[in-house]
Amino acid sequence: MDSLPAPPVVVRSQADSEPLRALLARHGSPLLVLDPDIIRQRYQALTAALPGVKLYFAIKANPHPSVLSTLAALGSGFDIATSGEIDLLKAERVSPERCIHTHPIKRDQDIRDALRFGCTTFVVDNLSEIAKFSPYRKRVGLLLRVSFPNPDSPVDLSRKFGCTPEQVVALAEQADALGLHVKGLSFHAGSQCLSPENHQLAIARCAELMLDYNRRHERPFSILDIGGGFPVPYGVDTPTITDFCQPLRAALAALPPHFTVLAEPGRFLVAEAGTAITTVIGTAERPGGPWYYLDDGVYDLFSGRIYDHATYPLEVFSDDAKRLPSTLAGPTCDSIDVVAEQVALPPLEIGDIVVGRVMGAYTNASATDFNLFPRARVVVTESA
Repeated sequence: MDSLPAPPVVVRSQADSEPLRALLARHGSPLLVLDPDIIRQRYQALTAALPGVKLYFAIKANPHPSVLSTLAALGSGFDIATSGEIDLLKAERVSPERCIHTHPIKRDQDIRDALRFGCTTFVVDNLSEIAKFSPYRKRVGLLLRVSFPNPDSPVDLSRKFGCTPEQVVALAEQADALGLHVKGLSFHAGSQCLSPENHQLAIARCAELMLDYNRRHERPFSILDIGGGFPVPYGVDTPTITDFCQPLRAALAALPPHFTVLAEPGRFLVAEAGTAITTVIGTAERPGGPWYYLDDGVYDLFSGRIYDHATYPLEVFSDDAKRLPSTLAGPTCDSIDVVAEQVALPPLEIGDIVVGRVMGAYTNASATDFNLFPRARVVVTESA
């Protein structure tokens, strides 16, 4: 927590809080308000920025049914990692043909559940995982995940998963010897990437590997999954999705036109669609300035402060011009439950509202029941 930057804070007039207070009066506090129209806008923006690329929403970013139904209606595919996520898609009547299973490490039960659902494309990254599919060789196609580390990303997803580029050919040949077809490659360039450089590098290297492999093997590669990592504005300078994807499109031009290109956006599609509304439930004067205790913290909606290394833009409502270095803390008994430290705030009182913006991704998805405080209620509206 100490290494995270302080979140940006906007102070608005008390009158601006009235629509939010109306929501709290109707539904209680805390709330996560989801706006499906913003999800639609982001899906259309990414589709325009990556023409011809098939999008598969990473369910782990926000598995709320309203998110899944909104994206299903748009024709999105879905990136699944667990049997629980499969159950969610069954409830939404999503066709298994629109799904890929991307968790590189699976139990046999996970494989069987996915096959029973009808999903037949799986990601692997080592020989041990490839061997797990041997009993199902006639029913599956595999994608080999390649590691492209990105230490500048808040979450370097190549640290835990992925083979090296140098291992690709040997692993694909070993799969072929087991009667399994590796249909292509996948990678994840990192989470919340502010530069497209690692995506460019990964696409170029994968294109080189795939074209070279196809020249020398009878069962060719034909699919490239470029993962996610597309950035959202957490109060820092963030490229537009059009600008971010322009060099990706240029890199993808090296692939033959008959290749299929996939992407696994999560955060980009849902982050800006989520608004957290919390209430001050306690105040205290402590060394260093006032502390304000909220009815939500890092064990619920603000869990991404820890797990996702995210810094959410905040809003408070006051007509007081005074600003003091202040701390916003969550409601639990744990001292790590701190949302923001030493941020300039006007004096707040019990009952005042604190709003978190860009909170639709990795918030309710990673919330817990610690201390048995009730989780924030999710409310769906077209005008968050």
